[in-house]
Amino acid sequence: MTSAREDRLRILVWPVHASWTGAFVCGRHEYLIPASHESEPVLPPAARRVTPEELGDGVDGVDVVVLQGPEELDLFTRWTGLRAGRDVPAVYVEHEPPTGDVPRTRHLLAAQTEIPLVHVTHFNRLMWDSGRAPSLVIEHGVPDPGLRYTGEERRAGVVYDGPGWGRAAGTDLLTTFAEAVPVDVYGTGAKRLATRGGRICPIGDLGREERVKNLARRRMYLHTARWTSLGSPLIEAMMLGMPVVAVAGTEVPRAIPPEAGFVSADLDELTGAIRVLLTEPDLAHRMGKFAREFALANYGLEAFLYRWDAVLRRVRGGDG
Repeated sequence: MTSAREDRLRILVWPVHASWTGAFVCGRHEYLIPASHESEPVLPPAARRVTPEELGDGVDGVDVVVLQGPEELDLFTRWTGLRAGRDVPAVYVEHEPPTGDVPRTRHLLAAQTEIPLVHVTHFNRLMWDSGRAPSLVIEHGVPDPGLRYTGEERRAGVVYDGPGWGRAAGTDLLTTFAEAVPVDVYGTGAKRLATRGGRICPIGDLGREERVKNLARRRMYLHTARWTSLGSPLIEAMMLGMPVVAVAGTEVPRAIPPEAGFVSADLDELTGAIRVLLTEPDLAHRMGKFAREFALANYGLEAFLYRWDAVLRRVRGGDG
């Protein structure tokens, strides 16, 4: 029989992606977050900060290391003298699709078998050459913000999460969409955008509660990304009950069924869809309701944590 201590793992994880980390640490384990000398993020309640010195002293042992970047492999060895995947069980979460010569882009862990690759979308797994590395998909889990959608404002909302700006994120497409609807832009880099005569309105970075209340009053959610992973703001908007107008890039065609919004690579079709939602609020509400049901069924937090528990137990050598 597995003891409570064995069942509750001590997991080292870097807070690379705030929304993903916030969901991941909602589980039942103990989460160790490496302290940063460059920034001191607010820690979620289920986690505690540890210094490199504490890790080097053992910090009562780390059961599993969750890696999210190549530098973390080196940091873990430098801090502890141990090798992730050999001395300590490890998994590597790949958040992004490959870049460069995409069909032939080989993952940095492709030549080994000790560390499984966990992709956050099926599209990412398909596009990366994972080589010999065991690979699987655990899709995003997003805490339910509740049904908040009113759509009372004839405006669109879009959230850019983190540093993703430019052509990959599709921010250049905002000028096209703004011809059909005023666009409110949320995120830390929003202030850099040109307002285009007030048609593009940089809201900036808001706390989650304030952002979801603000966003839910917009008639629709825009997803402009050409080549980024499926971000949690899109899923969160769907959970709010918002209909979606989205560029058909990467995982989006799988993540947004036709009943939940409009997905296309044709910008004329998308601007036409925007105008439809502006003139048909009942349709917007029906699509938003289906979007919420779909997002809860496919990207709910409980299923996300259950899948991660199974993988962590398997990597640790327990049942799963």
